[in-house]
Amino acid sequence: MSHIPVLLDEVCDYLIPDDTPIERVIDGTLGAGGHTRALLEAGATEVMSFDLDPQAIAIATENLGSLRERVHIVHDSYQNMAVHAKQHGWGDGVDAILLDLGVSSMQLDTAERGFAFRYDAPLDMRFNPESHAPTAADIVNSWDADALADIFYKYGEERHGKHLANVIVGKRPFETTQQLAEVIAENMPKRHTLNIHPATRIFQALRIAVNDELRTIETTLPLAIDMLKSGGRLAVISFHSLEDRIVKHIFKDASTEIIAPPGMASIEEKEATVDLLTRKPIVPSEAEMNANPRSRSSKMRVVEKR
Repeated sequence: MSHIPVLLDEVCDYLIPDDTPIERVIDGTLGAGGHTRALLEAGATEVMSFDLDPQAIAIATENLGSLRERVHIVHDSYQNMAVHAKQHGWGDGVDAILLDLGVSSMQLDTAERGFAFRYDAPLDMRFNPESHAPTAADIVNSWDADALADIFYKYGEERHGKHLANVIVGKRPFETTQQLAEVIAENMPKRHTLNIHPATRIFQALRIAVNDELRTIETTLPLAIDMLKSGGRLAVISFHSLEDRIVKHIFKDASTEIIAPPGMASIEEKEATVDLLTRKPIVPSEAEMNANPRSRSSKMRVVEKR
C-alpha cells in the first residue's frame, strides 16, 4: 500500500488557518513528503522536515519535485528540532509544528525493515537502520523475562505479556519476524479473543521499545511548545492510546493556569502557555477511513501558543 498522509485537510486547516501565509513550519516526520507538500501548497514559505529513515528521505525528495527548494530536510529525530532550527536561523521561533507519530506505511510495507510479521524478515524495527541502536532481535534474545513482560504490558497493553515473555525466553534465539510471530500465536492463551493477530501488540511493544518512542514524545512536546511564536500552532497526530494519552496530558497541563487564592501563598502558581483548539481529538472522516483504512486509529490534537 502506498503511503497516504492522514488528516491532510485538517492539518492544513489548523496550521494555516484561512489560508494565511506563514513563513516557518516544522514537519516532524517527513515520510513520503505528503504533509510537507500540502503545507507548502497551503501557504507555508518554508518547511523544515525531519526523518530518521534514509529510505523515506530519498522517496520524499523525489516526490516533492520543484517544491524541494523550499524544504530543509534533516536526517535526525524531531526531538532535536530546536538545535536544527537554531542552526537554520529560526532560533527566535516558528509559526507551526506538525508531529505525525509512530510508524509509517512505507516502513510497514518494506519487508526487510522487520516491522510487520506478515513478511518473513530480520527482526529489526529501527526507524534509522543505519544507527547502532539495539534491534528488536537484540531485545527478545537478551532481555530477561521480567523486562520483556514489562514492555509487553506497558507498550503493548498485552495482558498475557508475562506468559508470552516466559515462552519467548524459553524458545529463543529468534532471527526473523515470522519465527517470533508463530511462537506467539502458538502460545497465546485460548481466552485471547481480540480480532487481531495474536502478535500485534507484542510487535507494537517491541517497536516502541526499540525506538524509545514514548519518551521521545514526552520530551519533545514541551520543547515544541516553547519553540512556537505567539499565535503559532502545534498539531500532533497519534495512532494508539499510549501516544494520545501523553499528548492529551501535556496539552492539558500546558493550557492550565493556576492562581493562588488570597492568603494561599503555599499554592504554586502557573501560567498557561497555550490554548486548546481541540477539546476532543480530530478524527478522520468516514470517506477518509474508507479510502485509507490505516487512518482509522488516528487522532489529532492542536494547541495555539499564547
